Amino acid sequence: MNEPAKNRLYNLLPAIYRVLDSQKQGQPMQALLEVIETEMQAIEEDVSGLFDDWFIETCADWVIPYIGDLLGVEGVRPISTETWNLRRYVANTMAYRRRKGTAAVLEHASHDVTGWPTHITELFQLVAATQHLNHLRLHNLQAPDLRNESCLESMEGPFDVIAHTVNVRSVKEGGKYNVQNLGLFVWRLQSYPLKKVNARMVKRGCYTFDPTGKDTPLFNRPRSEASITHQSEETDLPGPLQRRSLYRELDMRRKALVCGYPPRSRYFDGEPVFSVALSPKYDSILPEEIFVCDLSDWSAPPDEIEYEDYSGMKHKCPIKVAVDPMLGRLRLSEHLLSELGEVLVSYSYGFCGDVGAGPYDHSALIGGLFSRPVEWQVGVKGDYPVGEDNTFKTIGEALVEWNDQPAGTVGMIVIMGSRTYSENLRVEIKEGCQLFIVAADWSPKGGFRASGVRPHINGRVEIIGRGDANNFDLGELVLAGLLVEGEITVLEGNLGELQLARCTVVPDLGGICVLSRGDKDNRSLKLTITQTICGRVSLSDKVPEVFVAESIVDHGTGDVAALRAKGAVVRVEKSTILGRSEISILEACDSIFTDIVTADRCDLGFARFCYLPAGPCTSERFPCQPDPALPYSIQPVFTSMCWKSPAYCRLDVDCPDEIRTGAEGGSEMGPFCSLQQPQREANLCSVLEEYTPFGLEVCVFYVT
Repeated sequence: MNEPAKNRLYNLLPAIYRVLDSQKQGQPMQALLEVIETEMQAIEEDVSGLFDDWFIETCADWVIPYIGDLLGVEGVRPISTETWNLRRYVANTMAYRRRKGTAAVLEHASHDVTGWPTHITELFQLVAATQHLNHLRLHNLQAPDLRNESCLESMEGPFDVIAHTVNVRSVKEGGKYNVQNLGLFVWRLQSYPLKKVNARMVKRGCYTFDPTGKDTPLFNRPRSEASITHQSEETDLPGPLQRRSLYRELDMRRKALVCGYPPRSRYFDGEPVFSVALSPKYDSILPEEIFVCDLSDWSAPPDEIEYEDYSGMKHKCPIKVAVDPMLGRLRLSEHLLSELGEVLVSYSYGFCGDVGAGPYDHSALIGGLFSRPVEWQVGVKGDYPVGEDNTFKTIGEALVEWNDQPAGTVGMIVIMGSRTYSENLRVEIKEGCQLFIVAADWSPKGGFRASGVRPHINGRVEIIGRGDANNFDLGELVLAGLLVEGEITVLEGNLGELQLARCTVVPDLGGICVLSRGDKDNRSLKLTITQTICGRVSLSDKVPEVFVAESIVDHGTGDVAALRAKGAVVRVEKSTILGRSEISILEACDSIFTDIVTADRCDLGFARFCYLPAGPCTSERFPCQPDPALPYSIQPVFTSMCWKSPAYCRLDVDCPDEIRTGAEGGSEMGPFCSLQQPQREANLCSVLEEYTPFGLEVCVFYVT
């Protein structure tokens, strides 16, 4: 409370009473009115909040279902996550009812209650049937044009235009094309944009967009639809990019430039879906200088392509780089290799949710980790001059300065941008120190925004705690938003706490290891892993406590335990452990363990709403899967168990319902529990039942 507001009531008193009050010790009248003023301000804030709650645009999240009840919104379960809720659906309810039965309303209403981008296809328009002369559909040809690559590429997909023979079975039983059928295509994967990422060189002139060297499909950056009557197009949806559509667009762009008229494109007008820049100037390569092709065998692109203008004159268009969007690969032309430096790329990748390192906003998550004010703060950015504005070029240089700080210091190293730092790091944590190494956009002159960046550390991270084992005020290290391609090792020493928040430690190449020796045994260490993708976790028997929440722990390759903490109490919440677990005491809920769990203390601990294979772990279970009372056995079915896949560790639609809806709140077990996908599916069915025209049947198809 500022000083004028605190004395607002006191200043309204006549001056004589304020003079008399000042003559008394402690000014009791002023002290009394300050207490009354505090309560009055609380009442004013409550009244202001009540006014905001009258409107769907400004009301609190808990008010949304009540406004929905006033509008007669029924059958929709309240859902609220960090980035999405039902506010939009309730706000548009009246508009949807006025347009009930149209394809555009089915699309927008489905998107509002699920948060998933959708596209509706009138499948009855694609049935090959004799047409009435009063209702001709000239585009609906029974025999498709085999020379139309675009038409053939879209076959059986959401934008299919080819006629099909009728199938009289129910659409839910495989009868897709029939006179009463509608198809709702849903994209469940999200698209995450990255800017100025170091491409990973595989061999001379050959690169991958992903900085870790994995083949990953590039995703479209979806656009917002301005009108409620607009039906979605390919450019509005977060799907994987296709070779043919991009090749065709860039080919037409080059022809337009040769012929002298302005090019029009869907994917490269405005902000392009991907771009490539070369050092030393880092100027982006023009879209017409990109050749889209299949780079499965890393074939070299042509140096130039020849086109004819209207007069028949031939023009040569230079090609600088070939791109394969389906594999996430690029290859430079031969004439660029002699002057080659760094290759920076901007693109979007797909994933199920905000787990692991990514460009999503984690400001609130980081803010909740601060227990004391920051006393020392520097930035790291690869293209900054050394030492300018408390900013370094490498993380190692910033750590050298940190290691000179006195005990008890609270510091922060902000890694700006999404560049790659190929260096092995050694972090020293003295007694009472707290260090944050976070990914964020920060200016030394002010401003901190922990979103939009995903820095990549290509090397090991070694941590050593310099505290005394008998001291309760040991140091703490927090890593947030980092992609680490190497092992994180806590060396022999005494560290108080290690936290990983929204990080990715590449499963095949590393994990977390804690060492101990003598009195330097990290006996007070608490390991916290939150919303993180991590390789195997191997801890010494002296580590007492491990907490894993909304994370994936993957043992990677080899016959090793995914989680080994023989002396620790391990708490696992809403996580998936891919591999064996060897622990002391297990306390788990809403989690999936794909392999045997061995707990030394089975008389302590519990497992609630989890999947655990039959094995040595006999901790109290309530209720867990597989249920021994059932006559059949079930197991989780994942869309992919390879960390390189965009659908990594997501439960498949064919996964048993006991697991897909087996969490405590009726959601799925595992790290994507907070997405509440079963509830979204239930809301989708309710909306389709309300807005589908009479006599038609809708089936949902998951594209991603």
